[in-house]
This record gives sequence, structure tokens and C-alpha cells, in this order.
Amino acid sequence: MRDEAEANGRALTRLNQVLDQLLGPEGCPWDKAQNPESLCVYALEEMYELIDAVRRQNPADQREELGDVLFILLFMARLWSGNGCFTLAEAMEENRGKMMGRHPHVFAKFEPVDKDGLLCAWEEIKKAEKAGKESRPGVFGSLPVGLPALLKAYRIHSKSAANGFTWDTDTDAEMQVEAEWLEFIDACREQDQAAMEHELGDLVFSLVELGRRKGLKAEAALEKTNARFLRRFAGMETLAGERGLDFCSLGQAEKDALWEEVKAGESP
Repeated sequence: MRDEAEANGRALTRLNQVLDQLLGPEGCPWDKAQNPESLCVYALEEMYELIDAVRRQNPADQREELGDVLFILLFMARLWSGNGCFTLAEAMEENRGKMMGRHPHVFAKFEPVDKDGLLCAWEEIKKAEKAGKESRPGVFGSLPVGLPALLKAYRIHSKSAANGFTWDTDTDAEMQVEAEWLEFIDACREQDQAAMEHELGDLVFSLVELGRRKGLKAEAALEKTNARFLRRFAGMETLAGERGLDFCSLGQAEKDALWEEVKAGESP
């Protein structure tokens, strides 16, 4: 572990040396024109690419994308330091203290508690940390505004449950999903666009909570479904090409047959 830590330190030094050159007098004009705000879009893109590599379980891509994320974060830290805001070391030390404070059962040797107890303690500690800081008031004051909708819904339900506001049982949550589905169908029959959008949102929101209660994250589940659909669709196109067929000109029944063939050929 010590050897790995020393290797990490040396690699961090070398990466900082790259930034020294990029941002130096004879460095890259594009890099020197950046600021933390302009790098946000790249940080987001690189993070999504890392997540994609993780979900594809590709170690080589994971290593590459992790490096890209670290470089962007190091770049942003250098800019903040150069502007006199704070240093990377200060951010890391603040986070070290925060993580130790949020895990008293590990660092303060408190009696171990169950998972639900840990989550409640985590939320209480976070509330205490926020006390006195400038933030939006209320339970959701610390909720990032820019989160993707499915992830934001999950975080809303998680915080709501931690504060005692959720369905009593999984059965109640299931009944809510059923009720929202029926309301969505009614809105569709009425062809009321605004009502359909409203009820679709309620339905998805309720499904996110049901999944959370089952230990499932809707964002990850949907991403796997997206990948599965794209894989099967590509398989349909491949089969059509191998048989000399123009996929786009095939009828629905022929496409359905290809879809079922691809599904049948998948590993269980």
C-alpha cells in the first residue's frame, strides 16, 4: 500500500509538471484561456465517459477515463489556486476531515449500527456540517440543482425517507405506481398534452421510489436497458445485412422477427 501511495504521489507530481508547461509562457493558448467555469462541461463529459467505461466493465477504458477525470479536476484546482481561492491540498484536507467526521463508527470507534442507522446518522452529520453555512434552507437545501432528473428523483426520495416522509410499506409504494399509471392512461385518453406530461412525471417519480426501496437505482437500471436495446438493434441490423436485406425497408413483422431472433441468441 505504501509503494502504491508513493507511486501515486510521483504520478501526481508529473501530471502537475504537464500543467506547468501547458499554462506556462510558452504553453497552450487554449489551456491558458480556460477558467473553472469553462472547464465544467469537460468535467461533466469526462465523468460520463468514466461511468460508461465502468458499466461496460472495460478496465483499459476505465483507467484512461479515470486519468482524464483526474486531469480535469487537477486543472480546475490549479486555476483556483492561481486565483488565490484555495489549493488542492486544502480541498483534500477538508474532505479528509469530513469523511472522518461522517464515519464515527470507524474513526471514533462508536458501536456499530445497522445500515439504516448508518444512513440516518450520515444525514444528521451532514445537517450539522451545513449549520451556519450559507445554503438554501430546508431538507433539500444541499440538493444540487443540476443533477440529471432520474438521479435527482432518487436523491429526493432518499432524503425524504431519511426524514420520515415516505410510504410505510413496499406494497403502498407499489399501489402508488399503479395509481399513477392509471392516471397517465386517463390523461392519454383525453389527449391532454399538459396532463400527460404531468402524469408521466408522477409515474416515473413513483417508479424511482419503488426501485429505491428495492435497492435499485433507476439511473443505472435505465442505462442498462438503453445499452441492451442498442445492442439488440445493432444485432438486427447485422442479421439483415448478412441476409442481403435493407433493414429500413423491412415491415414491422419482419423487424419483430429479427428482434426475437437476436433476443433468443443472447446469453442467459
